[in-house]
Amino acid sequence: MHRTHTCGELTLANLGKPVVLSGWVQKSRDLGGMTFIDVRDRYGVTQLVFDAADDESLRSKARTLGREYVIKVTGTVIERENKNPKLPTGDIEIKVSSLEILNPAKLPPFTIEDETDGGDDLRMKYRYLDLRRNPVRNNLILRHKLAQETRRYLDAQHFLEVETPVLIKSTPEGARDFVVPSRMNPGEFYALPQSPQTFKQLLMVSGFDRYFQIVKCFRDEDLRADRQPEFTQIDCEMAFVEQEDVLNLFEGLIKHLFKTVKGIDLGDIPRMPYDQAMRLYGSDKPDIRFGMPFVELNTAVKGAGFPVFDDAELVVGINAEGCASYTRKQLDALTDFVRRPQIGATGLVYARCNEDGSLKSSVDKFYSPEQLQLWAEAFDAKPGDLLLVMAGKADKVRKQLCELRLEVASQLGLRNRQQFAPLWVIDFPLLEWDEESGRYHAMHHPFTSPKPEDIPLLDTQPGAVRANAYDLVINGTEIGGGSIRIHDRDLQSLLFKHLGFTQEEAQKQFGFLLEAFTYGAPPHGGIAFGFDRLVAMFGGLDSIRDVIAFPKNNAGRDVMIDSPSPISAAQLSELGIGIR
Repeated sequence: MHRTHTCGELTLANLGKPVVLSGWVQKSRDLGGMTFIDVRDRYGVTQLVFDAADDESLRSKARTLGREYVIKVTGTVIERENKNPKLPTGDIEIKVSSLEILNPAKLPPFTIEDETDGGDDLRMKYRYLDLRRNPVRNNLILRHKLAQETRRYLDAQHFLEVETPVLIKSTPEGARDFVVPSRMNPGEFYALPQSPQTFKQLLMVSGFDRYFQIVKCFRDEDLRADRQPEFTQIDCEMAFVEQEDVLNLFEGLIKHLFKTVKGIDLGDIPRMPYDQAMRLYGSDKPDIRFGMPFVELNTAVKGAGFPVFDDAELVVGINAEGCASYTRKQLDALTDFVRRPQIGATGLVYARCNEDGSLKSSVDKFYSPEQLQLWAEAFDAKPGDLLLVMAGKADKVRKQLCELRLEVASQLGLRNRQQFAPLWVIDFPLLEWDEESGRYHAMHHPFTSPKPEDIPLLDTQPGAVRANAYDLVINGTEIGGGSIRIHDRDLQSLLFKHLGFTQEEAQKQFGFLLEAFTYGAPPHGGIAFGFDRLVAMFGGLDSIRDVIAFPKNNAGRDVMIDSPSPISAAQLSELGIGIR
C-alpha cells in the first residue's frame, strides 16, 4: 500500500495512528539533530520529522532528499510543537519510522510553489511541473466543478449528452478550418469542427428534443488571451422553443453555476437590444458594472465654428463623475491613449464642471459659457464631473469611445473582478456587409432565423433585418451566444441566396441539412457558452490558458511536446501530399 491517507487530511483526531503517506518533497529543513521534510500531493502538505536520537541512519537518508523526489513514508501522527495555522494539517506531523525513495528527481527549472520564479515560456515548456503548483491545480479543480454542475443542471432539465463527430466537412463560412487529409480518399480532406452546429440541429430533426455536449472545437485563427486553436464549449440545443424559452432556461444555468460554485446570487439578468448597446456603449458586449453611458452632442455642439465637431458625423462623450480634479498630465495621458494605433482617434476634448456648475473646456475659444451649459445639461453634469468628448465617423468614434470608457473605469477601480454584471444582448442584425468581399455575411452563422416580421425586408433592406439571436455578456466579455434556428427549407435556401451562395453551392455544402428539413424539422434553437472563458472569469483570470491543462502559446505551439512539427516523407506520400 502506497498510502493510507493523503497529505491534506490528517488532524489532531488522528493522533497516535500509524499512517503511510506518499508524495513529492516540497522542502526540507535541518535543525540540530532533527530533519523536517514537507511532503506534498494533490490534496495538501504534511510535515515529516526525522529524529537522529531515534534513528541516525534514517535521518541521514532523509537529508539526501532533493526537491520533487517522490517518496513513501511510514510513521505515527504526533502533535506539532510549533503549529502552522495556515495549513489544514498544521497541528500535526508524522514521526517517520521508514522512508522509501520511489523516484529521485532532477532539480526543477523553477520553484514548485504558489509564487514561482518561472516565466511563462519556461512554465509552458515544463507544463507537467507547473501543474503541480496550487494555483494552476486549483484552476483545473474549478474547471471540473463547473463541468460537473453544468451536467447536473442540464440533466435535471432532461438534456441528453450526445457526442458529435470530430472529423467533419469543411465549410466556407466563419473562421478558418483546421483540415485533416484523408489517406483512404486521396486529395480529400476532413475539417475539425468549429462547432457542432449542423449536427445538433440534425439531432433536433431526429427527435432528441434536448441535447448538450461539453465539446472541443477548433478554429485556425490569430490568438490572444481569450482564444486558443482548440477550445471547449458548453453546446446546447432545444426543440419546440422560442427565444424566451432559451433565455429563461440558460439564465437558470448561469445562476446555478454562480450559486453552487461561487455562492453568488445573480438575480434577474437584464436584456438590451443590440442597437441600444451600440448607441450607449459602442459595443455589442458592454460592461455594465459601472455607468458612463454615451451622450450624443450633435445638436449642442455643431455650428459653433469648431471644425472637428462641425465636420464630424457624430460627436459623443462620457461623463467621468468626480474626475474634474484630473491633472493636465492625466488628461494628456488619456489623449495619448486614444491616439494609439490600436484605437486610432485624432484627439480628445474635455470639459470640467466647476463648483458653480459652469464648464471649463479645452475648446473654450469656440464656445460661450451659455453654449457650454448645453453640454452640462446633456450630460446631467454635477460639480466635480469631467466630460470627455470625441468626434468622427459614427461607427468608428463609438468604438474609440468604448475603449476610453473602459480605460477610465479601470483607472477609477470600477472593474472589480469579484463583481459580476450579466446582460443578455438581443436583436442582433442578421447580416453584416463586408467591403472586401462585396457581399453580406451572417453576423452569427447562416442557420440563424430572422425575426419573422423582418423577413419581407430581406429583398429590399437586408441590412435592416434583425436576427432571432442573443448573446450572454458578463463584465464586458461574451460568454455565450445562440439563436433560434431556421427549420424551413425554403427560408434556409432564401438566406443562402442572400449570403451569395448559388443553388449548386448551397446544395454541395449543406444539402444534407436542407434535405433533413423536408422530413419534419421542429422549431428549435440553442446556445453555446465559451467554457474556458467562463472558468477564467470564475477564477478571476485574464487568460484562458490558465484554465487549460495543456494550452498552446500565442503562436499556436505546444512548446512542451514541440507541436506542430514536420512529418516524414513517407507519411506525406501516403497522404498524397507533395513535398516542397
